[in-house]
Amino acid sequence: MAKELTRTQQIERSIIKKYRKELWNPFTYAINRYELIRAGDAVAVCVSGGKDSMLLAKLMQELHRHTTVPFDVKYIVMDPGYAPENRRRIEENAALLNVPVEIFESDVFAVANAQEKNPCYLCARMRRGNLYAKARALGCNKIALGHHFNDVIETTLMALLFGAQLQGMMPKLHSTNFPGMELIRPLYCVHEDHIIAWARYNSLEFLRCACRFTEGLAAGELQGKRHQTKELIRTLKKTDPNVEKSIFNAIHELALDTFPAYKTKGVEHFFLETYDKR
Repeated sequence: MAKELTRTQQIERSIIKKYRKELWNPFTYAINRYELIRAGDAVAVCVSGGKDSMLLAKLMQELHRHTTVPFDVKYIVMDPGYAPENRRRIEENAALLNVPVEIFESDVFAVANAQEKNPCYLCARMRRGNLYAKARALGCNKIALGHHFNDVIETTLMALLFGAQLQGMMPKLHSTNFPGMELIRPLYCVHEDHIIAWARYNSLEFLRCACRFTEGLAAGELQGKRHQTKELIRTLKKTDPNVEKSIFNAIHELALDTFPAYKTKGVEHFFLETYDKR
């Protein structure tokens, strides 16, 4: 008689079996295509408590168990000032998923929320800096974040529509403030809809937004530029089901010769610089 699987084992099995095509395959594809992990790497998986970072932790855990490329992995959670119930939810989910997280505290929310202008921007910068510092202290040379396929295409479209620039989101980046450290995005090719489907299939409840700044805001006030972009893409998909793929492919097929100006490594270039040399 076959031994009944525990809930944790069922969740793990759903990643490799039921959602293999939707989660495991695009995850490993991104790892290989963008060379996100190399032999000898020590990766700190940054777990915020949301669905994306929790899934990333499980995928990285499975990869660490089965890969032929030797690397080390740590799972870190920064508590920037969570409400007690939110911290408890993270701890309970980590235990359920069998992810050995190390939680450390910071005052990010207190500092960022005291700012009248751009508290979200300051919060993001401070969180990133704290994560890099903790990862380095643990002997890691990389941090892994849970940005997924939809984050990539939404950020690209937002930059065009609201930022007046063509700008993508890279699958990996060298840190400018922490020499020798690198940021990687292993969920780069994983669609958000599939992450949501996996969470629902396993009846998992994760944090959505645990930010103290947004706790007192009405739902309508939270619907900013990213929400508008999501709605735009959703509308476009009704007539063109491949629109998401087209946006994603566009940042991989940039025809630089068709642009009158561009910037690389912080230096601006104008097409007339090389126009007569063509």
